[in-house]
Amino acid sequence: MGKSKKSWMLLAVTALMVITACTGKSGEDAKSANSGSKDVTAASDAAFSKGKYDPPIDISTVVMFTPPKKYVKGDTQENNVHDRWMLEQLGIKHKDTWYPAGGDQYKQKLQLAIASGEKLPDFVYVPTDPVLTNQLIDSGQFVAIDTLFDKYANKIWKDHTIQHPELWYPFTRNGKKYNLPILEYTDNDDTLLWLREDWMEKLNLKAPKTIAELENVMDKFKNQNPDGLASKDVYPLAISLKGNTNTWLGGLDWLFGAYGTIEEQWNKDAKGNLEYGSINPGSKQALAKLQEWMNKGYIHPDSALWDENKTAEFWTKGNAGVLPGANWIPDWPGPDLLKTVKGSKFKAYPVPAGPDGLAGTKWQNTGVNSSFMINKDAKHPEAIFMYYNYMLDNLANPPTGSKFENGFAQGYDWDIVDGKPTSNKDKIKDFSNDFTFITGPARIPDLYMKTLVKLADGNKPETPYEKQLADFRKPENWYAAKIVMSQMDIRKQNYFTGAATPTMISKWNLLRQSEMETFNKIIYGKLPVTAFDEFVASWKANGGDQVTKEVNEWFTSVTKK
Repeated sequence: MGKSKKSWMLLAVTALMVITACTGKSGEDAKSANSGSKDVTAASDAAFSKGKYDPPIDISTVVMFTPPKKYVKGDTQENNVHDRWMLEQLGIKHKDTWYPAGGDQYKQKLQLAIASGEKLPDFVYVPTDPVLTNQLIDSGQFVAIDTLFDKYANKIWKDHTIQHPELWYPFTRNGKKYNLPILEYTDNDDTLLWLREDWMEKLNLKAPKTIAELENVMDKFKNQNPDGLASKDVYPLAISLKGNTNTWLGGLDWLFGAYGTIEEQWNKDAKGNLEYGSINPGSKQALAKLQEWMNKGYIHPDSALWDENKTAEFWTKGNAGVLPGANWIPDWPGPDLLKTVKGSKFKAYPVPAGPDGLAGTKWQNTGVNSSFMINKDAKHPEAIFMYYNYMLDNLANPPTGSKFENGFAQGYDWDIVDGKPTSNKDKIKDFSNDFTFITGPARIPDLYMKTLVKLADGNKPETPYEKQLADFRKPENWYAAKIVMSQMDIRKQNYFTGAATPTMISKWNLLRQSEMETFNKIIYGKLPVTAFDEFVASWKANGGDQVTKEVNEWFTSVTKK
């Protein structure tokens, strides 16, 4: 025991000497960029190849994900099933780890630590926040991760970054990468239209493939309502105009897409340059159509006061027949509609094309939900790779017969009941699935949609992951996913994911305010559609052209080879 302890102390001192010798003063420094290979001792490499540190190492980090509402089975923050597993499986244990109460508190704590020079954890969680990301890079407290990632990231991780190189854009400075992307399911928020299927059937209507056909559907919903509702009580299209209209529910990206643009994001033009979608001429056509729909009573006049949740509430009361949303509507708010309106049904449909055959939806998910940065003083910068690689390889899609086939920990999120494994929380005493995973749940980005499409095609679930998803997601969800994946060619990505440019900092709020006010006044008929042209001219003259220049300079900087 004494010999082992002395050996570990020697390794730690050696690692610290290497770190001290190899890191520079700034995160921008070339030495820092190369520290990935120099900071890792031969002993650490040996431990990594075996998949376990022996003797164990200490790390400090941030635990932000699914904090337990209450600990069960005698577990505590310092001694719980996740940390016992991490120590036994990987030889890693937490020490001096941050456990923030919430996102806002964490951000403030992190910014204060940077300003005051407080010691930061070895591995720092970074939410999707371009400003915070750049502050952390500027602090000089973190290493560039290029060499470490090339050396230690597993195939799942690397393959996704190769398929989606744009995920690196927010994390790149002077050609170096500073953040490790934590993977998320792709396409989970892509837009499709959810229509009242019971109304469609009673009116004998076919799937609307164009905006004109959708207008016919909405007219029938309003003026020949199958539930016997008076036309004054039906506003077929449930949307939110309160804040962003390019949003996660009740959004309008699909309508703007029918005219060749996506509003409120930066799209590529024909020359490959970035342009702000809201000033594209297609936006004028979309606004003209919205004004027409408002006049016809297809849109509720209170929509400018509604956020996404209020829009969902209106749809579930049975007064609307069209809800733009994602594949997961059958899980929420769909069940509320079924409870409120007897005999109601809903079904997903592809987004319709515009008069010129154009169609489009937003696509802002490159399969990343957050990131981690590595402190330049971390003694084992490769440890987070060992942890996350294991998560991706073993928990994200566990093979049949593996120890994670039924869940993470027996007696917590699954157990044997009546001789059979179950994850039914009602059958498991002290059920808990709140685990302090450092990186959050492990997810293979394309696995979710692929599995739902497989189920929609009538194939039986085979793997543990497929079986769990088949139980958890409803058939309406499966078929919606198939529609989402059939729309892959029309998705338009937001290409600007950097921090606010200098002109954005001083002028963007006013530009956005002008956009929202003008668009809403046009939609409500308080301004003519021609006011759009005046808005664009003003937008460009009052900082928009300079913002566009700066956005394109940023894009060039992160995409250059």
